[in-house]
Amino acid sequence: MAGWNAENAAGPAGQGAVTLVAGSSFCISLQNGDILPHHPHGVFYRDTRILSRWSLTVNGQPLEPLGAWTPSPYQGTHIGRAARSDGRADSPLTVERKRELGAGIVEDITIQNYSPQPAACEIALSVDADFADLFEVKDGRFHRVWEHTRRTKAGSVTIEAAWQETRKGIVARVPDAEANAEGFVLSRTIPGHGQWTVRATVLPLTAETEIDVDTPTVSLSAAMISAQEQLQQAWEARIPFPRIGNPSIERSLLRSHDDIGALRIVDPDHPDRMVVAAGAPWFMALFGRDSLLSSFMVLPLDATLALGTLQTLADRQGTKVDSLTEEQPGRILHEVRLDVGTRLALGGRSAYYGTADATPLFVTVLGEASRWGLAAEDIAALLPHADRALDWIQHYGDRDGDGFVEYERLNDQGLINQGWKDSWDGINFADGSIAEAPIALCEVQGYVYSAYIARAWMAYDVGDDALAHDFRDRAERLKKQFNEQFWLPDRGYYAIALDRNKRPVDACASNMGHCLWSGIVDEDKAPQVARRLMSPEMFSGWGVRTLATDMGAYNPVSYHNGSVWPHDNALIVAGLVRYGFVKEAQQLSSALMEAAEYTDNRLPELFCGFSRSACPEPIPYPTACSPQAWASAAPVMLYRSLLRYDAHVSLGVVWMDPVLPEAWGTLHTTNLPVGRGRVTLDVSGSNAKVKGLPEGMVFRRGIRPPLADFVELNRLRGY
Repeated sequence: MAGWNAENAAGPAGQGAVTLVAGSSFCISLQNGDILPHHPHGVFYRDTRILSRWSLTVNGQPLEPLGAWTPSPYQGTHIGRAARSDGRADSPLTVERKRELGAGIVEDITIQNYSPQPAACEIALSVDADFADLFEVKDGRFHRVWEHTRRTKAGSVTIEAAWQETRKGIVARVPDAEANAEGFVLSRTIPGHGQWTVRATVLPLTAETEIDVDTPTVSLSAAMISAQEQLQQAWEARIPFPRIGNPSIERSLLRSHDDIGALRIVDPDHPDRMVVAAGAPWFMALFGRDSLLSSFMVLPLDATLALGTLQTLADRQGTKVDSLTEEQPGRILHEVRLDVGTRLALGGRSAYYGTADATPLFVTVLGEASRWGLAAEDIAALLPHADRALDWIQHYGDRDGDGFVEYERLNDQGLINQGWKDSWDGINFADGSIAEAPIALCEVQGYVYSAYIARAWMAYDVGDDALAHDFRDRAERLKKQFNEQFWLPDRGYYAIALDRNKRPVDACASNMGHCLWSGIVDEDKAPQVARRLMSPEMFSGWGVRTLATDMGAYNPVSYHNGSVWPHDNALIVAGLVRYGFVKEAQQLSSALMEAAEYTDNRLPELFCGFSRSACPEPIPYPTACSPQAWASAAPVMLYRSLLRYDAHVSLGVVWMDPVLPEAWGTLHTTNLPVGRGRVTLDVSGSNAKVKGLPEGMVFRRGIRPPLADFVELNRLRGY
């Protein structure tokens, strides 16, 4: 039986593969625009590959790729050179394929003839759909045999398939083309110095899309493009618009804004709720950990993503013990999938709960959202779910009652490792040997600490001082115990985990940077942690590696054992700033933003951990997701951290004390939400101005006091 414990990486998508994303749909193709079934290519809709072949030939030859780019996350342009009909080299024919993604694709194909002589062209577009499940494509395994039916008529190919009680279908259209068993054929003569254009469309046949096979192609494609554009435009109108002195930094931040908008998906049960999918191409679904952390990072830009994510996860919070899906009462899920193949893998289920960190992160994000002014009625509705999550921490997360949250999969199909480093070999000792479960990860204890503090604050905010002090005391006890048992005094860093025998797993890993972010690190240990994170063994010059180079399992091209992850680094930057290591935070932030310049100002999911001194540019990881939610959110988190920008709407205070690197230049941003208002922010060097604060709120130069400091919060409440 297929299960969740699969390799994270897909097979190679081919040189220069291009990914488009629009909500839960995505498209992967070669640089020339072709989609080929022997690669992990396709147009995917609701976790199903609805287009497995989409390949264009001119005069019997595929296009020679010249270039490809993505004007927006859901639009792609491919330029190629077409073959001559006489077989000579140096063809005067170029082909532009402009593609837009929605539920399906709309593609405008233009052939340009640069010769003064007319050029005869036979254009063939091969079309096929295998309706494979996303995991079947990603892992290269195909278990289901669909019964296909193919119907053709002038300008139209309809492919339908059945498997047991499931029905799938697409309709492809190319006006005035001859349709055959392979797809479409057109014969055209392109005049000298002239051009010819045709629009091709592929859309799924589903009850939701309500497509009539006889509806004209033009109206279908226009409606699809309009819907996607309206969704993106609504996002752009709601979020801040930054102007930054450094043009490259500005491009990276704007690219992040666009990608986060494109990665939003709708909860099918609540169309008004938007959540952020984990990433394209393979993780266009709700993930507990990824969606929570991503929405946390961008919360000052748009609180609705955090609200939608919290509400959607709350609706699916565990209610029973199910060893197959690893559901437990109060547990927050790891992943939701939509299609039949996944439900088969889960014995008829569509959700999997095997993660140790989503549950405490749920409480942390709710607490953060409450401080940034999410409506009191929304917080109140979610508080019972937070309390159920805290009960899970105590009764199920802490399996043996030792005070720490551990994980061990409940069946042999589940994930072996259930933190963010969830590859099978992701948690190891300094000598490279694999740690055995139950495993208590260092960063998960930090997340639990932050959850306790968040719950304490929410209790304090509604006047329940007794509950607030109870959770603050729990946090203090956990912090003391953590620093006693995870700290390695002879190494000067924290163990990545405790193993099944409570032995410290002594690898030097980036996870301890998350502990800085959560605040669980003792003040006297923080300088050693910061030094180790920025040491040559950890800091590649482009970012902090997931594993130090002097560890036994180090591999710069490993998914979790030596690579560099932007989201990991963004949380490390937040932790460095929290403990006052400004210079180190500036250095790390600048390195990440410089790395983004090599990937069209879009940070990928991860890149290889080779040293900058040896490699003059960051080396791509072969199967990294791009765009990917928490990588897209990383530049926002970097700015948030370096601005030292924070708020307590219920206390009526906004804080800021900027330490942006000098090379980043000035910042001017409008439409920045604070509570129920919108403000304008101007930063130049260490000077900051906030205009337009809602009535009753004030701006204070400085850093927000710790949430655990109730005495200081009481003082602020008096203002």
